[in-house]
Amino acid sequence: MSYNADSDLEVKVKKATERISENMHIVANEPSLAFYRLQEHVRKAINPMVDRRVDVNKLHQELQGRCYDMEYAVSAIKAMDKAESSFKNIQDNLKNSIFLKQQLKYEESRRKKPDGNSVYKRLSAHITIDLPELPELSDVVNNNDNVPHYRQNE
Repeated sequence: MSYNADSDLEVKVKKATERISENMHIVANEPSLAFYRLQEHVRKAINPMVDRRVDVNKLHQELQGRCYDMEYAVSAIKAMDKAESSFKNIQDNLKNSIFLKQQLKYEESRRKKPDGNSVYKRLSAHITIDLPELPELSDVVNNNDNVPHYRQNE
């Protein structure tokens, strides 16, 4: 009987282990447990993903701002290219004004130089003329009241 009891016990143990193994397999593969594992994974992964998304959005906004700045700079450079003729005209006008200013300085310096050796000055200093009184001229000076005065239209 001992052998028979051992064989019965062995069969019962075998059946019990098979059932436990089957139950473990069912529990391990049960859908609610799978959802629990998914939920656990999502809970662990969601915070880093949200942080990454926030960082990506910030970078996207900064990139858009820099793109706008670049577009503005390019349009400003293109506008400067269009203004080249105006700058050339300004440069020519500046050159002309500098040249004219130099000419004026030269003319002023020529006029300011006292010409002490002038023939006319030397001659006029030595000539004294006594003008006679001319009665004809005195009548003209006295009769200037008869001359009509013209006024311009204002």
